[in-house]
This record gives sequence, C-alpha cells and structure tokens, in this order.
Amino acid sequence: MAPVFTLTATNYLHLMLFVFFIIPFLFTISALPYIIMKLRKNGHVVRDMYKAGLPLIPTQGGLVILLIAIFSLSILTLFYGKYVTTINYTIIVVIVLFALFGLLDDLVNIGRPAKLILLYYCSYPLIPFIITTTILFPVIGSVDLSIFYLQLIIPTYVPVVANLVNMHSGFNGLAPGLSFIILATLIIKAFFHGDIFNALFILCLTGSLAGYFWFEKYPSQIFWGNIGALSVGAAIGAMIVTQGFIISGFVMLIPHTVNFLLYIYWRLKKYPAAKFGKVREDGTLEVPNPLTLKWILPYYFRMTEKKAGYAMFALTGIFCVIGFFIPG
Repeated sequence: MAPVFTLTATNYLHLMLFVFFIIPFLFTISALPYIIMKLRKNGHVVRDMYKAGLPLIPTQGGLVILLIAIFSLSILTLFYGKYVTTINYTIIVVIVLFALFGLLDDLVNIGRPAKLILLYYCSYPLIPFIITTTILFPVIGSVDLSIFYLQLIIPTYVPVVANLVNMHSGFNGLAPGLSFIILATLIIKAFFHGDIFNALFILCLTGSLAGYFWFEKYPSQIFWGNIGALSVGAAIGAMIVTQGFIISGFVMLIPHTVNFLLYIYWRLKKYPAAKFGKVREDGTLEVPNPLTLKWILPYYFRMTEKKAGYAMFALTGIFCVIGFFIPG
C-alpha cells in the first residue's frame, strides 16, 4: 500500500514559502523577454562598457523586479492573507520610496551626500514596527541602545545598505547576484531565528530577483539601473533591521563595506576619476587601479569579467555563511 501524504503544519508552511518564492520567479522569467524588447524599442538603453563595441543594453529592469513582487504579493494575499503581517506593507512603502528616488537619480543624477540625507527619512515608516532596541554584540553581550537605535541606527542603516549595493556594481549581473545571495541568506536565517511572516514580501522580491538575474547574468540582456539597486538595497536593509540582524547583516555586507572604504580612500587621495575599465583583445579586463573591490583581482591577474564576477559572488557567499551563524 502506497504511503499517504499528510499535509502537516510544517509541510504547509514550507509549501507556502515555496509559493511566495516561485510565483514571482515564474512571472519574472515569463515577462522579461517582452519587457526587454519594449525597452530596447523605446530607446531605454545604455552602453555595456565591458564589451567589445560597447553594445546598447536595455535598462531600468529594477522596476520589473519591484512591480512583479508587489503584484505577486497581492495575488497570494487572496490565499494566504492571514499570514501576511502589517509590516510587509510598510516594507513595500519604504522600498517604493527608495525606488522612486532611484528613478529620480537616473534622471537627475543626485549626489551621494544628498542621497543619504533624503533617504534617511524614507526609512522612518519602519520605526513603529521595531520590537526591540537591544543588539546582541559578540563577546560584549546584549546592549539596549533605546532611542538611539530607533532614531539613528534604523533610518540610517537602510539607506546606507541601499547605497552600498548601488556602489558595488559595474559587471554584468554583479549587483543583482550579490543581492540575491544576501537576501537568500537573510530569509533562511529569518526562517530559523527570526519571524518569516514579517518577510513574506521580501521573499516575493527575492523570487522576482532570482528570475531577473537569469537575464542580467553574463552576458547581460538587461541592466537594473539605480531604481533596482536602491529598491533591492532597501529591501536588504529593511530585512536586516526588522529581523534584528544588525550585527550578522553587517558581516554579510563586509565586502560591500570594504568597497565603500576603498572609494573613500580613492577620494581622499584625489586620484583621477575612473568609472570603467577596458577590455583587452583577449577578453580580459584592463582596469585603472585596485581601488574598487571588483577591480582588485583584474588589476593583478589577467581575468575576464565573468570570472571577476564569480570571485565577488564567492567572497560575499563566504561572509554570508559566517553571518548566518552569528547571533544578532
């Protein structure tokens, strides 16, 4: 006699989480070929600076990630509405604010100082949903930061993370791939140590991002633009602060932080500005200096864009594994 499958509460939860991931994933991989064609047709394209001939690639793909994630959540709420907590909708509001700012930045090119100041207030809606102001520091133990945590750390953490994601980019699929690795780790950590129901929209966004990455991985068919970097970066930041993963989240973002510190060193030394490298005839990268994280290996070793990107994925993956096992 064949065994009878019983849908236990645990199995139901696993199935629900799978649905919240796979539905936006399928929507995204189904919609993107048409969207790529329309973006190209309407002239929403930019140069791929690391390809011979500098081909034109459609951009603003980040908007697709966000819209499909929101649409998927609205559909799934019809079936799983009682599990979608209020904070999910607040996270949507915060991410949309960052996305709108990213769209404005694409049009006007807002400077980084102004970006940080304005985005500080975009994170304010998260404050009422923070259930603890205590951070568990390694060695030191628990420290209650009280109002300092609510008024400084929370609204600062999210825009800083969004900008770190925006800065650590440039190669085909680099920023979306790194973001997926971090979000996937945070979701798994929330499942075991946090509140996964407060992250259902983030799960939808991660599913959409996974589908999108298939089209931006090397060689890219689409770029996500500032709107993608800032919205997905805001999702990472919101996930970290609402789950209370302040320390472990910082560890996962150490490569991004190192990239930012290299940028600061570059500016302080007043070295010549250089946004892109070049491609040699053999397909390897020729970069101007080792002062951005993705350029370090290509500067010292002959390496293709694809291999340099994989190296960055591996590095972030290592820190995500470490961060997963760090409490707090």
